[in-house]
Amino acid sequence: MLLKTLQEYAARAQPAEHVEEAGGWWLRHSPDDAWWVSAVLPHDREDRVEVAEEFCAEHGSGVRFQITPGVCADDLDLRLEDRGYTRGHDMSLQIASTAEVLRHADADAGEVTPRPTDEWLAAWQKVTKRDVSAERDLLSRVEHPSTYAYAEVDGQVVAVGRAVAEEGWAGVFGMATLPHARGQGAARSVLAALASWAAAREANHLYLQMEKANTTAFRLYERTGFREVCTYHYRIRA
Repeated sequence: MLLKTLQEYAARAQPAEHVEEAGGWWLRHSPDDAWWVSAVLPHDREDRVEVAEEFCAEHGSGVRFQITPGVCADDLDLRLEDRGYTRGHDMSLQIASTAEVLRHADADAGEVTPRPTDEWLAAWQKVTKRDVSAERDLLSRVEHPSTYAYAEVDGQVVAVGRAVAEEGWAGVFGMATLPHARGQGAARSVLAALASWAAAREANHLYLQMEKANTTAFRLYERTGFREVCTYHYRIRA
């Protein structure tokens, strides 16, 4: 199933420090990474909620389940609600043809580098406000081919993004543009660079995950050829 496959590609592109599989469920924990890196992927129809809760308790973390209609058990969302889990973070999974993104990006491609430079990370941190050392650790765990793209204005890196290729797909992650450079084509340049890199590696399709509330990013991806294939959300308990 495409949705399950892409979400597992995304989990490998954002690898948790600790990962265990229980049947088709992915139990993940990363103490210093963004919260979604530790979300449980309940990717079969069996009831393993208590197993997942025990895993998270052993690692001293809260419990988060990624709920994707058609991938999870149909009643899992209601069962988690009954167990006291709150709903949060409505998300969108989007895909695009790599060739179409190149056509629609309508911008000179930015630059790419095989590893995140200090300048790349500095721009990313200014936008996301997240810990750079934790991000370095996460990126060091990525095993599939990766690239880091950036766009410059007057010699300053103002927009960044990264891509990870797997089995004909390339996932887009870490898109970030400094506030003063928004609306000037920098993000499009980064997307064009990532799409060019993907095309050169015969990754003919792109995917990305984003928060539904980010309307500015939604418009950017829509204009560059992405379309939503599903929405999903999280169930969270402290």
